[in-house]
Amino acid sequence: MKQILSTLLALATLVACSSEVAYSVSGKTTAADGLTVYLVDNLTGETLDSTVVGDGAFSFAGKAGKDALLYIAEAGADWRTLFFNDGTPVALNLVDTSMTASPLNEKLLETDKALTDKYFEIVTASRLGKTAGTSEERTAANERLAAAYEEYSDLLKNILEENRDNLLPAAFMDQILEEAEDASIENPFDGKYAYSRHPYAKECKRQFDEQNAKWAAINEAKQKVIGQPFIDLEEPDVDGNLHKLSEFLGKGNWILVDFWASWCGPCRAEMPNVVAAYNQYHAKGFDVIGLSFDNDKEAWKQAIVDLKMPWIHLSDLKGWKTVASDTYSVKSIPDNILVDPEGKIVARGLRGADLGARLKEIYGE
Repeated sequence: MKQILSTLLALATLVACSSEVAYSVSGKTTAADGLTVYLVDNLTGETLDSTVVGDGAFSFAGKAGKDALLYIAEAGADWRTLFFNDGTPVALNLVDTSMTASPLNEKLLETDKALTDKYFEIVTASRLGKTAGTSEERTAANERLAAAYEEYSDLLKNILEENRDNLLPAAFMDQILEEAEDASIENPFDGKYAYSRHPYAKECKRQFDEQNAKWAAINEAKQKVIGQPFIDLEEPDVDGNLHKLSEFLGKGNWILVDFWASWCGPCRAEMPNVVAAYNQYHAKGFDVIGLSFDNDKEAWKQAIVDLKMPWIHLSDLKGWKTVASDTYSVKSIPDNILVDPEGKIVARGLRGADLGARLKEIYGE
């Protein structure tokens, strides 16, 4: 028995040792000598090593988990350089943001740079949309914003589809899972692929599932209003005149109460569907009431013009603290409720083609 136990312990030690591989990182930088550079485990946030810059260079050497996703970061810098600890030395040049390493890690750096560039395009277009001086400039910025979002989603889709046979998607699994539905990504997390078994990818999936469970509970609570009479509230219109929902709801018309905001990109992307439904069915009695989660009156008013939304708009300009948020349990936008002619809520969250399909059922065309 003692001999067997010793053998088992030896095997366990061998397995434990084999789960770690050496890392060797050298780097060039324009940072001042004496600045600290850190090596961090991207999964745990634990600092594995640190060193200081000397003569424009730094280096690390040690051991860490095999294929662990690590990153290098200079103190005070926003940029982090990711790499998989696959045993191949990493030579990093932060002067021109290049790397000599394994093919996987070189591809990881280039992919990360491409995603970062696209992210900054999104940020820039968003800022231009908010500061544009003319309607044409705002329209151009919004079109660029929508295109940048689409290109960002396509990049994530390609990362997954082109790298099913390696670990690369694991490094971006948090973004891939977030974009999966909108980017039409199929099977973003499948256990048969090596990347989906990577600890970082598994943790992303755990957090994603946990968040989805919370949202499911919220959506279940939100759906409880279906079949119930609308709840009245009062807010000012764009001219400051107070209105109650009861002035419009339960008066014989079908009405969509639309929760949105001028700063909400998905709301703006959804608005053409609402406008199309309004234009098609307004003459038959369909109407829309916009309840905005804005806090900037001018931005709110300008968005109404830019997005060509001819219905009545109300807002107390309190952002997420608006009375509509608590009254209707609105935790994310865009959102909406469809109220029948008697004032009963019959549907919620009708987006895209779903709104048109529901109205076609009601009006018969």
